[in-house]
Amino acid sequence: MSELVIETRDLRKVFGNKVAVHNLTLEVGPGEVFGFLGPNGAGKSTSVKMLLGLVRSTSGQARVLGRPAGETAARRRVGFLPEHFRFYDWLTPGELLELHGRLCGMSRARLRERIPQLLDLVGLEPHAGKRLGEFSKGMLQRIGLAQALVNEPDLLFLDEPTSGLDPLGRRLVRDIIAAECERGATVFLNSHLLGEVEMTCDRVAFLKQGEVVATKALRDGSAEESTVEARVARLPAEALGGLDRWANAVRLQGERLTFEARTADLPEIVRYLAAQGADVYRIAPRQRSLEDLFLEIVGEDGGL
Repeated sequence: MSELVIETRDLRKVFGNKVAVHNLTLEVGPGEVFGFLGPNGAGKSTSVKMLLGLVRSTSGQARVLGRPAGETAARRRVGFLPEHFRFYDWLTPGELLELHGRLCGMSRARLRERIPQLLDLVGLEPHAGKRLGEFSKGMLQRIGLAQALVNEPDLLFLDEPTSGLDPLGRRLVRDIIAAECERGATVFLNSHLLGEVEMTCDRVAFLKQGEVVATKALRDGSAEESTVEARVARLPAEALGGLDRWANAVRLQGERLTFEARTADLPEIVRYLAAQGADVYRIAPRQRSLEDLFLEIVGEDGGL
């Protein structure tokens, strides 16, 4: 059995004449926080629904937690917070969590322990007696997150989990994601807030017109090129050519030296500069932001 938590091969979904997802191939390992990025209409929500078994694929293969996508045994180990959810207004937070817990096969005895823990975790314990119809958008988002966690899932799908939350709420979501990964769970995150994704995810996939066009690691930037700005003195002009073995776009203006290089090569570059008799006062790599990568890979129009 595959060790991958999510594995798809050429997954495809066609609605009439429209190809919503085109040959989706993904691999997500255990314990990852995996970001799923793309413009509106790129096929993100349809892809997630196929992985959950809520939408049947037209062709291709998908396995979730080692089983075919949509199998009941796998779905019981999955938590899901959809972007657009609608809960029964007349239920209290505890009643909603009990309903979802029972649907997951949890015992009432276990839920008596679990529900207070979750209400405390998402900051809703003081509102336990209220009906959901009285909740604000942010409070509904918090109870939605709690219901996704009720069964202590091995795989957690979060679709725009910080929608409607203030900065404290967004910080809470980040802390919960970190705690879930520490517990051993895998998180599949879809969000338009690229700053939140950049702070949270280990890897991201960029989706364009229903197909993954790139996958990037965010936690290990040693192989990524970045723009580097350094302050150096007494650097001989003839020594600039020697930087070509590690760097591109080398430019020296007075004591300001700029170039493009991999982060992993910076120690060797500093040693080279010192060996040439230069005084290195500062060296500062500036990696591209996730927003820069998004625009570069997907394009400003999203390919639409």
